[in-house]
Amino acid sequence: MKLYIYIDGFNLYYGCLKGTPHKWLDVFKLCKYLFPHDEIVKIKYFTAPIRNRENDIDSERPNRQQIYFRALRTIKNLEIIEGMFLSHNVSMKLATGRGFATVIKSEEKGTDVNIATHLIHDAHNKKFEKAVVISNDSDLVTPIRIVTKEITSLVTVISPFKRNNIELMEAATNIKKIRRGVLGVSQFPYRLNDAIGEFFIPEKWIPKDQLKVKAILFDFMGVLLFPRKDYRSDKICV
Repeated sequence: MKLYIYIDGFNLYYGCLKGTPHKWLDVFKLCKYLFPHDEIVKIKYFTAPIRNRENDIDSERPNRQQIYFRALRTIKNLEIIEGMFLSHNVSMKLATGRGFATVIKSEEKGTDVNIATHLIHDAHNKKFEKAVVISNDSDLVTPIRIVTKEITSLVTVISPFKRNNIELMEAATNIKKIRRGVLGVSQFPYRLNDAIGEFFIPEKWIPKDQLKVKAILFDFMGVLLFPRKDYRSDKICV
């Protein structure tokens, strides 16, 4: 069957990538493992560019995200559709129950609306034989139900979290799960090339069990696979 894949980027990240060594995820490989007998016509990846906040401990997050976007764009049939990432101060009650504190709350805006719009539009125009929605966002229940019940197209929902949203399960025609082993074999190569040139996996995303050997990791041409930092000094080794 001809598939259109709709990926909720932040839902995927927080559901099964955060805190794992699998952040350098090749979503095309992932989808091929999940649907080996189907033709993946289009992948639509919905996300929003993150920004540094004041006093942010990890100031490299936006850079890592842009490198990952660059990796995603090496997938020929993938399109990145961006929403907005907003931060604002809110007053929240302290855990002790006494008093309030002002905290910075970050919210991603636009992804659910964008997914719903593209899904219904593509279904109406008969772009696919089956849609796949990778998300556990309950805001997508109504658009998925419209596609399955009114347009009568097939929709498989894949939750990045351990549990599927019950309403999404009922609205979809089928459900699947993402297993940890599939994530492990669906990674990009550490080194990639695009029209601009060569680039590498963010150093912080290199699995811990490979950090010790990366100083001697060479490819078949004898060229260091990626630049490394000498941890005994501030020098960059190439």
